[in-house]
Order: sequence, then structure tokens, then C-alpha cells
Amino acid sequence: MADLIFNAKKRELAGKGAARACRREGRVPAVIYGGKQEPVMISLDPVQVEKALDMAGLYKFAIEVDVEGTKYSVKCQDVQFHPVSDRALHVDFLRK
Repeated sequence: MADLIFNAKKRELAGKGAARACRREGRVPAVIYGGKQEPVMISLDPVQVEKALDMAGLYKFAIEVDVEGTKYSVKCQDVQFHPVSDRALHVDFLRK
């Protein structure tokens, strides 16, 4: 059973420009990788991300990411933060 559930939208493009475009739309870019499968580029709701970051032990939680009907069992590998505002800029998830 997952401790956290994220609802995500799939992103088609990868890279710096695509991530910036995602942030301009008000979402947090993220990626699901590992498990000898292709990476999945996604975008997350910033409110869900901020609530999860407020919880202690985020990196130990079993997380389920629902990407438009496809569910992935992952753990949080890394979160990159803005140096001034301390908002989440990018999240990396690792498949279990």
C-alpha cells in the first residue's frame, strides 16, 4: 500500500526548455526512471508536492504515481529546490 499518491500528467518533451515551459504552466516537472525501462516525463501539481515535502520521511515513503491511468510504484530519489524561494523545481522518482 502506498503512503502517498500523486496524480500526474505526462510530458512529451524532455530537457531544460520543456521543464521551464512546465513551470510556466504552474506545475512541477518530474521524471520516473529505473527498472530497466524508459524514463517517463511527468508534471505534478505543486500543492501536492508542497504537502508531501512538509511530511517527515518523504524519501522513505512508498509512493504511487498515477500518470493518466497508468500507476507506478516509486520512491522519491531527489528533489531540486529554488535557491531563494525554496520551492520545488524538479522531482526524481525511482521505480521499485
